Amino acid sequence: MKTALIIPAYKPAKELLALIDQFVQNPQFVPVVVDDGSGAEFEPIFAALPRGVQLLRHPQNRGKGAALKTAFAHVLQNMPQCDQAVTADADGQHRYEDILRVCERARANPGALVLGSRKFEGDVPLRSRFGNGVTRQVFGIASGVKVYDTQTGLRAFGRDALKAFSEVPGDRYEYEINMLLTAAQGGMPILEEWIETVYLDDNASSHFNPFRDSLKIYLCILKFCASSLLAFAVDYVLALVLKALTASWPAAASLNFSVIVARVVSGAVNFTVNRHVVFNGNEKLGKAILKYAALAVVILGLNLALMHVLTGPLHLSFALAKIIVEFTLFLMNFAVQGKFVFRKR
Repeated sequence: MKTALIIPAYKPAKELLALIDQFVQNPQFVPVVVDDGSGAEFEPIFAALPRGVQLLRHPQNRGKGAALKTAFAHVLQNMPQCDQAVTADADGQHRYEDILRVCERARANPGALVLGSRKFEGDVPLRSRFGNGVTRQVFGIASGVKVYDTQTGLRAFGRDALKAFSEVPGDRYEYEINMLLTAAQGGMPILEEWIETVYLDDNASSHFNPFRDSLKIYLCILKFCASSLLAFAVDYVLALVLKALTASWPAAASLNFSVIVARVVSGAVNFTVNRHVVFNGNEKLGKAILKYAALAVVILGLNLALMHVLTGPLHLSFALAKIIVEFTLFLMNFAVQGKFVFRKR
């Protein structure tokens, strides 16, 4: 079986031809290049592609994500000889030897997504070092999975994953982070193979807009957090209201009633939003409810225990204790939901 080498290209430089020339000599690879609306000025580059390269075209620029999905659909429909795919950038950042090693790692680990990850050592543009550092932390919080290089374009995976990634939303750079989130939520192993960090002319050939495209990536991740914050707001306000309404009750009974009822209501809100808006899980409703309920019981137990400790021996106010407890449990709750409760089948 062979590997489809997929390269989305928008206004590429001569580095694209240098990379392709190496792969057309390797019978294990079938290069697929997508001209993402580069325009007539770059037609000589695409015309110079050697025989054996499958060239797909977008009449107008649609974005890296759209270009990748166009190639994925082409491979699935027209290239049954390819049981594996690898994506690479057209700007010369990925060396021939590194692509081979990433593909070998993926073939040795069927069912996994293998990333060609950079360590960002040496002379790395500040925008790349900072952008990857921030995204790495936010992605870890949102998915519960540690990935060092979340923005690498060098990724290898099998044909089954190709089908799943074809349905991932996003047409531009946000698609690549959506791709990682889909893998994490679906329980797909994400492996990293270290590759050389290469930047040509301070990464001048990159079409990544640090502000616009980073905003899309972070908004995509932050929608996960928004659902949990909504549930927190419902839980917090309702708990305060119930605590005030039961002020004449014994202190322990009032606290337990307020926390439990508020948690049940906010849990129903959180489950509904996460299932239909955030994770888009397709697991059976009954199974998802059971797993969510089990998680809720654990979270509730920890919530009550921490609340009693903070308002009892530590003498914190109920309102302040509630904020501390919710913040403490937020990351654990969210990571477990994304990875186990609403995972895609």
